[in-house]
Amino acid sequence: MIILGAILLVIGLITGIAVLWTIGVILLVVGAVLWILGSLDHAVAGRRHYW
Repeated sequence: MIILGAILLVIGLITGIAVLWTIGVILLVVGAVLWILGSLDHAVAGRRHYW
């Protein structure tokens, strides 16, 4: 999710499409939060690990 967010963010910045940029930022933030929660051994949505 983090990689997809970064790719959409870069594509949105290069092409000037604001929707791609916004979706990229959202995916990047959500992916980072889930990654941090998973690394702290905090269960996310009933799962011990988030891939």
